[in-house]
Amino acid sequence: MLYRKLGRTGLDVSTICLGTMTWGEQNTEAEAFEQMDYALTQGVNFFDTAEMYAIPPKAETQGRTETMIGHWFKARGNRDKVILASKVAGRGAMNWLRKDGSNVEQTPAQMREAIENSLRRLQTDYIDLYQLHWPDRPMPWGSNPTAFKLEAYQGQENSMLEILETLGTFVKEGKVRHVGLSNESAWGTMTYLALSEKHGLPRMASIQNAYNLLNRTYETALGEVSMREEIGLLAFSPLAQGYLTGKYLDGARPAGARTTLFNRGQRYQTPNAELAIKAYVALAKEAGMRPEDLAQAFVNSRPFLGANIIGATTMEQLKIAIASVKIEMTPELEAKINAIHHTYCNPCP
Repeated sequence: MLYRKLGRTGLDVSTICLGTMTWGEQNTEAEAFEQMDYALTQGVNFFDTAEMYAIPPKAETQGRTETMIGHWFKARGNRDKVILASKVAGRGAMNWLRKDGSNVEQTPAQMREAIENSLRRLQTDYIDLYQLHWPDRPMPWGSNPTAFKLEAYQGQENSMLEILETLGTFVKEGKVRHVGLSNESAWGTMTYLALSEKHGLPRMASIQNAYNLLNRTYETALGEVSMREEIGLLAFSPLAQGYLTGKYLDGARPAGARTTLFNRGQRYQTPNAELAIKAYVALAKEAGMRPEDLAQAFVNSRPFLGANIIGATTMEQLKIAIASVKIEMTPELEAKINAIHHTYCNPCP
C-alpha cells in the first residue's frame, strides 16, 4: 500500500480509502466485516462513512453502516488501527434524519445530535475526520450551474462561521480530531480556510468530491487549491458508479448492480457519456488491462489526491480496487487518456 499525508494533519492515510455506503443495503454485516478485515490486511488504514448511510438514503436504513463499523470495532478491538472519517448531512428535506422530524440543517443543535449519534453507533469516543457532507448553503450544482441565482437564496443559509465554530467545539471536546469538506466548491473551500485563519478555528484538511475519467471538473479550480493549500481530494466515484467498467454499455443492466437496483445513475447517462466510456474501455483493452484498472490508476496518480475512496459489493471488486495502487500510470497512457478527455470533456459533471 502507498500512503499520503492528509492535509496538514500529520496523518498518513492509505491511497486507497475503504468506502462503506453499500453496507446495510447491498451488503450484509458479515460481508462488511469481510471487507474491513481484508482491507486492513492490505494496508488500508482509512475508512469513510456517513450518518446518512446506507445508500440510497432512507429512514429504514439510515445509520446501519456506522452501526456495522461499530460492531466490527467492538468485535476486533482495533479502533486504533483505523483512521475513521464520517460526515454530517447538509441542508435537505430528509426529516427522518433528526429526532424531532425537522428538515436537515447544519445548525449547532443538529450537528450536536449528529455527532453524538455517530459516536454511539460507531462505538468510539472520537472520529478522526468529520466532514460536512454537502454545503448547508444553496450553490450551483452539477450539469446546470446557470440555474443558480444567488439573490433567490439570500438569508436562507446558516453562517459558515457558526458551522466552523461548532466543529471547533467538537475538536476541543476530543470528539473530532480533524475536519473536512465534501461536495464543496473552490469559493466555499477558500472561505472556510480564511475563516479558520482569522478566528483560530480548525483548518479543513480535505475535500471529498466526485472525481473520475468522466468528471475531471475538480482540476479546473479545486486542483490548484488542493496543492497550494495542502487540502487533499478524497475522490469518490472513481469508477463513476460502475459505469467506467463498461458493464452498463448499450443499455445493459446486470443483475444486482446499483443502477439496475435503484435507477440512480442519471449523472452518468448524459449524451456523450456512452461514447466516452466506450473510448476508455477500448483504451484499457489496448493497454492490456481491465477498464476499472485504468480508471482507478488514473485517480491514484493525481498530484492533488489525498485518497481514492473505493466501494465494492463483492470481494473480487474490492481486491481489484485495492490492487490498483500497483498499476503505473505512464506518460504515454496518460496522453491517450487526455486525448479522449479533450474529445469528450467532462460529460458527467
